[in-house]
Amino acid sequence: MIDTPTLAAFRFGYGLPYANSPSPKAMLAALAGPDDMAVHHPTMGLVEALPLMARAFEARKMARKDKMLGDKYKSAIRAVTLAAEADIRAQFARALDAQDGFRERLVAFWADHFTTKARSAMERGLPGAMIHDAIRPHISGRFADMLIAATLHPAMLSFLDQSASTGPNSPVGQRRKRGLNENLARELLELHSLGVGANYSQTDVRQMALLLTGLESNPLKGFQFHANRAEPGAEVVLGMPYGGEGIAPIKAALTDLAQRPETAAHIANKLAVHFVADQPNPELVVAMTRAYLDSGGDLQKVYAAMLDHPAAWAPERVKARQPVEFVLAALRAFGMTGPALRRMGRGQFLRIVLRPMRLMGQEWQQPIGPNGWPEDAAAWITPQGLGARITWAMEVPGRLMTPMPDPAGFARTALGTAADERLRWAVARAESKREGVGLVLASPAFNRR
Repeated sequence: MIDTPTLAAFRFGYGLPYANSPSPKAMLAALAGPDDMAVHHPTMGLVEALPLMARAFEARKMARKDKMLGDKYKSAIRAVTLAAEADIRAQFARALDAQDGFRERLVAFWADHFTTKARSAMERGLPGAMIHDAIRPHISGRFADMLIAATLHPAMLSFLDQSASTGPNSPVGQRRKRGLNENLARELLELHSLGVGANYSQTDVRQMALLLTGLESNPLKGFQFHANRAEPGAEVVLGMPYGGEGIAPIKAALTDLAQRPETAAHIANKLAVHFVADQPNPELVVAMTRAYLDSGGDLQKVYAAMLDHPAAWAPERVKARQPVEFVLAALRAFGMTGPALRRMGRGQFLRIVLRPMRLMGQEWQQPIGPNGWPEDAAAWITPQGLGARITWAMEVPGRLMTPMPDPAGFARTALGTAADERLRWAVARAESKREGVGLVLASPAFNRR
């Protein structure tokens, strides 16, 4: 029977070993405390990413005028790429070194909720910058603050083509005959706040799109608001009028969206689906929704409602570990530390971490669409995905662990009390240490959470 520490490591973290005795109280206290991993493994925000992007933008502009300057553009793009990869390493290093992993899993959840990806080589640093600037600082605060920060971040504005949206009756719209792009407005209502099927109409989408006009992501300056592109007058979204100058009415609308009951239910259900079950206990979702509404969207209170509910600790592990979780949990079991991962050569990092994740079906920071990665287990437990996991399980441990550990001991390290009797029997009788360790990593016990 799986015990509480092992269940917590699998369901709410990145696997064993689990440094502290996990309890809802301890996990929430750690989340409310200092963000040690951000200090130990710093990442790149927009302040650092923007100069690299601007340099690449200017180099591309010059190379288009003079082909002899193409090498300068390639050099600028390489600098962006290396900085973005260093940022990814730091994010993964946090998952390896975190005491309980709950904060890191929450960061990954919210980064997926507010999905972005780079639209060009020069923007490769933007998704990580948004995590640094808009996601991580707000994961235990008010959802409204995170919603505002994510919506207005250049990564989101670029990803959803907000710079192409102009108020039809604005000075620029009238002069250039340019119009709306509804991408950001639609995803804001459908994915980021109210949820699919909520009580809003196409009119609300259009009114929100009109309200958002004037927002832009600029490769040289980052976030900008252009009043001459904003639709004049007030817009009415979900029955509420929003008028005024600058971005104040936009922030007001986002704050109101965050307070709506539909948003509370959507966020509660999505958290429960991600952490607990593809079809979560309805009472768990109700408790989390109530905590959201009673606290005005205080996410710490929502997490507390989840961790305090018995359904969150049901021993049946019905969720499938996504590829990034599988790889990071395996690296933790190998004993790899964050500094060791960050020292890894670029080629080795690509071969052992990033490329295998792509083969397993999850190319890092390259989601299929704005709704992020799928949650249901069937999306990950596929012939191709399992084949890639088994190949990784059989080939990679021997490259990282010398000498190879005793398989039975490794099963205890990687699985704790999650190892069933059949698996322990098979591991003990494996023909080689390589096969025994591979059996542990390829087992349902390791791939379920």
